[in-house]
This record gives sequence, structure tokens and C-alpha cells, in this order.
Amino acid sequence: MARFPARRLVKRQRTCVGCRVRAARADLLRVVAVGGVLVPDPRKRLPGRGASLHPELGCLEQAIRRRAFSRALRLEAAPDSSGLLRYLQGSEET
Repeated sequence: MARFPARRLVKRQRTCVGCRVRAARADLLRVVAVGGVLVPDPRKRLPGRGASLHPELGCLEQAIRRRAFSRALRLEAAPDSSGLLRYLQGSEET
């Protein structure tokens, strides 16, 4: 009987578009653009290209300042981030 090396559990990693720090996929919020509006995708199920972001206001502000969503999501114009901002403000209050 052949012996195989034990498989290591590899955690999927992504880079936050705001602070540019790599983190486990589970620790980041997936964001997609739907009709030019940034939509949070906490279940990671919405179709289309996604960008990863720490669920913190500081990372969102950095991403907006750097225009990172336009690049990561391959958008021609700056997306509307007001819905995402409300989502993050609500999640930080709880």
C-alpha cells in the first residue's frame, strides 16, 4: 500500500482593496457592482466579478480614495458606494 503525504488545509486568501493586506477569504467581505452600485455579498454568491474588503469603514474609505473598486471590478466610472457605507455602518453598530 502506497503512502501519500498528508494534505494540508490551505485557507484561501484574498487581498483587501482598501488596505492591501492579505487575509483569509472568510475574514473579508465580497463586494460586487450591480448597475454601477456597490453591493455587499456576505454569502459570496452573487454573480460577476467581486472585490474583497475588510468589513471596516477605514478600509472602505481607503478603497474609495484610491479608486480601487473601479480597477478591481473593471468599471469605467466610479461606482456608488452609499449602500455599502450604510451596510458597514450598520454592521459596526452591532
